[in-house]
Amino acid sequence: MKEAGHADGMSEVNVQLEQRRKQALAGGGDARVQKQHANGKLTARERLTVLLDPGSFEEWDMLVAHNCNDFGMAEQHISGDGVVTGHGTIHGRKVCVFSQDFTVFGGSLSEMHARKICKIMDTAMRIGVPVIGLNDSGGARIQEGVSSLAGYAEVFQRNALASGVVPQISLIMGPCAGGAVYSPAITDFCLMVEDSAYMFVTGPSVVKTVTHEEVTAEKLGGASVHATKSGVAAGRYNNDVDLLRATRRLMQYLPSNNREQPPEAQACELAPTPALQRLIPNDVNTPYDMKHVIGHLVDHGEFFEIHTDFARNIVVGFAHLAGRSIGIVGNQPNHLAGCLDIDASTKAARFVRFCDAFNIPLLTLVDVPGFMPGTQQEHNGIIRHGAKLLYAYAEATVPKVTLITRKAYGGAYDVMASKHLRGDVNYAWPTAEIAVMGAKGAVEIIFRNADTLDAHVQEYADRFANPFVAAERGFIDDVIRPANTRIRLARAFQLLATKQLENPWRKHDNLPL
Repeated sequence: MKEAGHADGMSEVNVQLEQRRKQALAGGGDARVQKQHANGKLTARERLTVLLDPGSFEEWDMLVAHNCNDFGMAEQHISGDGVVTGHGTIHGRKVCVFSQDFTVFGGSLSEMHARKICKIMDTAMRIGVPVIGLNDSGGARIQEGVSSLAGYAEVFQRNALASGVVPQISLIMGPCAGGAVYSPAITDFCLMVEDSAYMFVTGPSVVKTVTHEEVTAEKLGGASVHATKSGVAAGRYNNDVDLLRATRRLMQYLPSNNREQPPEAQACELAPTPALQRLIPNDVNTPYDMKHVIGHLVDHGEFFEIHTDFARNIVVGFAHLAGRSIGIVGNQPNHLAGCLDIDASTKAARFVRFCDAFNIPLLTLVDVPGFMPGTQQEHNGIIRHGAKLLYAYAEATVPKVTLITRKAYGGAYDVMASKHLRGDVNYAWPTAEIAVMGAKGAVEIIFRNADTLDAHVQEYADRFANPFVAAERGFIDDVIRPANTRIRLARAFQLLATKQLENPWRKHDNLPL
């Protein structure tokens, strides 16, 4: 009889468990799920199904509920409390995830909601795996007051401690407002969905009250704004599925933590690339697309660009070269002649520092006429912001290979991973011009009163508008034929695979923020 009673008891518990699980899986109920779908958005769990390998997701804290009894909350307990947390795999590699559920209390962050996120972040740190956060939240749960604010701060603290230790990726798939925006801002990459995602510190109604500006949520902090103007978004995508698939592609290039090497892909054939011979125009002032150069250099022509629409005068992103994961930074002559300005400097500096933190070798492609002139740039701090890129390259200890394709003028030559900033292998094409400035500008300074400036321009160009003076001094390791570039770069990175270099001990650096 006792055994039967025990069996009956177990059966009752199992039924109760299944009921609780069913309630948790239902989220905010059919009506709210349908509304989520009507808005073109997937639910929290549907998103994880697309992001993670099939059948790999293990959910934690499904039965957690909030502990608030104020303002009618005692009668509203939904298991999970508005966020789905757990772990799974992407391409067979472990990741920790949290996905906010807008169908439950608008995805608002409560004390218990925050605890769930913090638990999974702590776990990621202990085991050394990336954290991917799917953000879709109305903000702090107002009914909990300061407890929800404390929850945000607990998350921020973990973001800061995890920075440079494990990759952190934020996917903005709905609203993200107020204090909630600072967690994604700390993470390594923030990706957004067009039309349905937005981020701002203060919403349109507050803006109208304080500044009397009439603005929509989309115009204030939509994906387009942050991808093109603020630089907060590293990428923008048409819908949830495109964003989640892009995140899977991004993970192909990243190690799990700062003690591992990046994953390798199947090696691609190395052969001469004649097309590279024809990419640089004969006229030094004619623009060309640096992405075309990149496409011919990397495996299968596949380049995962970061910040495509922000600071377009510099290009950054990931690729494979001979199967090795590399980070690429390249000046873009197609936009602002490839000049370094404030936005380009900060964009590239952050990317360089990410690659250095996670052992991703750096390829730098140089065609830079200098820093952007003008009172706006000077007054807004081009000196301070330009120094960030200089600093990032100077402190980086990962393998650094540099190729000068055309112009490398003035201080911008120094900044772009020159030999003087511990560049390991520095190449130039025969079309490279390495000088303090262009020939015409230099001659106008040297020969201010001369009547034969044109002759002096040609004299200066013959002397300095080439890579050979730098090569004679060892600042360039070799002047290489463009067609052989892919082979030479692959060999350089292969040589540097065992590179060991450490900076002096310090608590932390003091980057010119």
